[in-house]
Amino acid sequence: MTQHKPAITQRIAPEITPTVEELEAQERRLVFQHFTYDDAWALGSLLVERARESQAPVAIDIRRGGQQLFHAALPGSVPDNDAWIDRKRRVVERFGAASYLVGTRYRAKGTTFEDSSRLDPDEYAAHGGSFPIRVEGAGVIGTVTVSGLPQLQDHRFVVAALEEFLDDARRD
Repeated sequence: MTQHKPAITQRIAPEITPTVEELEAQERRLVFQHFTYDDAWALGSLLVERARESQAPVAIDIRRGGQQLFHAALPGSVPDNDAWIDRKRRVVERFGAASYLVGTRYRAKGTTFEDSSRLDPDEYAAHGGSFPIRVEGAGVIGTVTVSGLPQLQDHRFVVAALEEFLDDARRD
């Protein structure tokens, strides 16, 4: 007699979108004491390591004061990821806030960044993945940006790496 085993389907819970308040709290928490060339290299290397572990097809970009300090493209990423990096980075530079937070603020008002910002969507994208590098006492001095995953995953990928990097720095 064959025993019937019920089919078990994995239920994937929908991703819970963070609120404006939760995103703002991330920005208040993820502040550097300093940000040097070596910090850019170490943070970029951490992002590459985490991307390789999860086989994430991403491009990674870190800038300070307009200068690109780190850039990497992992297997599966495409040239278009660099265009997305530029568009998301410009949002952070203009608004001084994470690209995902900027887009979420517009959505919370019942509109979209594209419809209401009056900025060229070929130049600006308020999609997740670019986060301000904020230094205590100096403010926003640069950006760390990832492109290649869905926007909330891009955002979470950057935030997780920043949390790990800053936690390690605080222990040292």
